[in-house]
Amino acid sequence: MPAERKKILWADDEIEMLKPHILFLEERGYEVKAVTNGDDAVSLVREEPFEVVLLDEMMPGKDGLSTLIEIKNLNPQLPVVMITKSEEERLMDEAIGLSIEDYLTKPVNPSQILLVLKKIIESKALARERLSRDYLSELKEIALLLDLPPDWGDWMAIYLKLSQWAVELDRYPDLGLKQTLEDQWAECNRRFGRFIEQNYPGWLRSREDGPPLSVDVVSKFLVPHLARGRHVLFLVIDCLRLDQWLAIEPLFYDYFQVQRDYYYSILPSATPYARNAIFSGLFPGEIESEYPDIWARGEMDESSSNRYERQLLDRQLSKSGLSLKPGAKYVKVLDVEEAYYTERHLANYFHLPLVSMVFNFVDILTHSRSSSGVLKEMIPNEAAYRSVIRSWFVHSPLFQILKAFSEQDAVVVVTTDHGSIRGLKGARVLADRETSTSLRYKYGRNLKCDPKQAILITDPAQYKLPRMGINTTYLLAKENYYFVYPTQYHHYLNLYKDTFQHGGVSLEEMILPVITLTSKKL
Repeated sequence: MPAERKKILWADDEIEMLKPHILFLEERGYEVKAVTNGDDAVSLVREEPFEVVLLDEMMPGKDGLSTLIEIKNLNPQLPVVMITKSEEERLMDEAIGLSIEDYLTKPVNPSQILLVLKKIIESKALARERLSRDYLSELKEIALLLDLPPDWGDWMAIYLKLSQWAVELDRYPDLGLKQTLEDQWAECNRRFGRFIEQNYPGWLRSREDGPPLSVDVVSKFLVPHLARGRHVLFLVIDCLRLDQWLAIEPLFYDYFQVQRDYYYSILPSATPYARNAIFSGLFPGEIESEYPDIWARGEMDESSSNRYERQLLDRQLSKSGLSLKPGAKYVKVLDVEEAYYTERHLANYFHLPLVSMVFNFVDILTHSRSSSGVLKEMIPNEAAYRSVIRSWFVHSPLFQILKAFSEQDAVVVVTTDHGSIRGLKGARVLADRETSTSLRYKYGRNLKCDPKQAILITDPAQYKLPRMGINTTYLLAKENYYFVYPTQYHHYLNLYKDTFQHGGVSLEEMILPVITLTSKKL
């Protein structure tokens, strides 16, 4: 079967003189539609698909730049090559600003045109071939790491590779590799659950043997900058996954030098536990001893259990020997009005040694999707989730805040308290009425679940968790399981399926980025 001919549109008022060029291209497998004016070019773009448009800049009537604008309005992704007799720099700048793919000066020869077309059209196919080849090579590397078996550093590397490929494949949705990646990811999470079950308690007994945890974020990534007298913005974006960060990271390259590190969330990987651990430098069991009001039964929601974050951070910094003058500012942004208010009053913070901000948009989006059919349709999967978060961030006050800090002599440390995972499999759990309601972790008495689906913690002290009374036990869901009670099992199984949850044991929830941003302008 002959290869499909690539369709080219060529608009030039002297097209009759270019017939040898057109024949040259047709002999090499291109189908060329030729027109002599801009109006006909726009009409054809409206009616037919083309791979590339070759556009003369100087045509009677509608000139090349006006035609370019109309073509881009019809199809912003259609590559356009501008051809002109003029070498005027202003004209080139204007055309490039209108997103042309390339620029040629007359007289052009057939080989020049062929080279440009190959670069534009065949580079896409070559990129896809390279991507498929590199992806299969990476899969083999991950498989080799899984056979070692991997340590905590290897798991960071594995999760980074998976996340990078997820973001890369978003650009090539028709490549047919998404399912392979999902299968590999699921196998990695299955093994990661076993790894955490076997190793996490040991990390708590001997801190030197384990990775940085939530309790280490401030001391490891924040305190050194403050000790050197640097002004610091400490930003915690609640519930942000590594792959979601990778989707927005390129937006920072024009403003900051970007250094990416990683840490593990403590368990449960949920806001009341993980974010309090960040701000306090203490494990939840230790917080229970020092601040028992935080862990009072029935108060395990963010508005209550995370209400002491500013005080916890102040005490942690004081224990580190830091005395910040003229003081520090703590801001929690729960809605868009607070975000715009913070942006408007940002100048009041620049002189402070430390500004801490918590932004809850991603977490709110996660929870809202569970109950909104519209959001579920907008965000059917992880790729769409990344896209929505990037779109939000580009237009958000938060991006404006960060750009403003890029103009200051300050260091920006960005992190998150936990990630989330898309729950796809139900895990039947037995519990009494007093058991907590979360879908990825539970605490209460007499908890039971299949050990392949969850980690049962009968001794909270082993995991440095609050006891919250006598005989309290914990369940932590593995892989992409979510807990469902036997009563009306199928109803709740379907109700909570395909919702993003957190609090359990998975790569997405536990391995998290810490980003250090330093301004390029200073």
